[in-house]
Amino acid sequence: MDLTESINHFYRQYKRTIHISAISIAVLLAGTAIFYAATQLNSKKGLRASLSSAEAPVELSAFPAVVPTMKYGFAIDTLQLQENTIQSGQFLADILLGQQLDYPSIEKLVANMEDVFDVRHLRVGKPYTILSKPGAEQPLYMVYEPNDYEYVVFELSGDYKVERKERVVETQQGSVAGKLESSLWNAIVGQGLSYELAAKMEGALQWSIDFHHLQKNDEFKLVFDREFIDGEEVGIGAVHAAYYKTGENEYHAIYYKSEDGAHEGYYDLEGRPMKRGFLKSPVKYSRISSYYNLNRFHPILKRRRPHYGTDYAAPYGTPIYAVGDGVVTRASYTKGNGNFVKIKHDKTYETQYLHMQKFAKGISVGTHVKQGQVIGYVGSTGLATGPHVCFRFWKDGKQVNHLNMKFPPAKPLPDSELSQFGLQRDRYMELLNNAKPNKIVSEETDEATGADNP
Repeated sequence: MDLTESINHFYRQYKRTIHISAISIAVLLAGTAIFYAATQLNSKKGLRASLSSAEAPVELSAFPAVVPTMKYGFAIDTLQLQENTIQSGQFLADILLGQQLDYPSIEKLVANMEDVFDVRHLRVGKPYTILSKPGAEQPLYMVYEPNDYEYVVFELSGDYKVERKERVVETQQGSVAGKLESSLWNAIVGQGLSYELAAKMEGALQWSIDFHHLQKNDEFKLVFDREFIDGEEVGIGAVHAAYYKTGENEYHAIYYKSEDGAHEGYYDLEGRPMKRGFLKSPVKYSRISSYYNLNRFHPILKRRRPHYGTDYAAPYGTPIYAVGDGVVTRASYTKGNGNFVKIKHDKTYETQYLHMQKFAKGISVGTHVKQGQVIGYVGSTGLATGPHVCFRFWKDGKQVNHLNMKFPPAKPLPDSELSQFGLQRDRYMELLNNAKPNKIVSEETDEATGADNP
């Protein structure tokens, strides 16, 4: 290859190289432009999306829910609480003066308590709480809790209002069974239940069973309400059904209330009212210390003298109940009887209650009393060696042994009510049959307080 051809070959290669480079550069520039445009477009879209998001309303659910802690009707998360109990000899004024309240403020508060709370009813050991704003010199409220079911709110500024408020009580129906080894009280309390349940069972069966003559191995079953406040059990509610077996005798009591309220109370399985003419005993939680005996040796007079009554030994101050409806014909004192009350129930029957510590408020000659009404309190006035009530029973003007008396059963529910009663009876009978000893069987029937309470 001569020099001319070499020059021409080099020139052609150079042109081709320049051409390819120009194309590459053009493609590179075009790609860069496209990438830049796309980037700008996406940036603008992102900006528009951000702006759109900023303009959209914010949902409340986007924030975490903060549930305030409620107590006594206040959100207490921002309040300061001082919890204490009433001390011996402490009065409301003592507490409030210690909280920087002056006497005029306390007087306003006391004036607003009328018909709401008696300041004299503060009880030693009962809790109270002072609510304040952190750092404040004077508190906002004082809350006093007389029992588990209610509390009293004292406003310590402004209008100095006083309000009594009831807590929300939920009930859960339960059933339990038991057998007596020593006493009904031990049989109930031994299962972790309140003695209150024993009292309410006695109330359901008091016309049929003499609870002073219980025997070992007697059996009982109950359907009752358990009461809860804020998930904590606080007490026993109504007893809906009761079963008791002593020896070969069985007793049932089913609580029933008709829709119109005309028929209400405890009934047996045939719909006959459990309520008879007279209660079996004038006192509860007692024992018979002396029976009706026409040849008894008198412990004070030291000679044989007929005892026309039945003595029920009980602590001083135990309430004494009228065993039936009637009118008080005597409420006085004699050397032998001490303080006593006599009641005329009808043309046939009268009862008398001796050795009372004192009469109940309002009991005097001419007073009409209801069965189960408190007429006095156990004492040892007159010829008595210790606290008891001597209970005497008259039939046609003659004193008789009331423990031997049998009274005709009351009339059953009308036919129009028996069908509805039967449905309720059958439901409670199933619960009674499923009751277990030493174990509370609960039904999932929680409801707010407001149901009828026997």
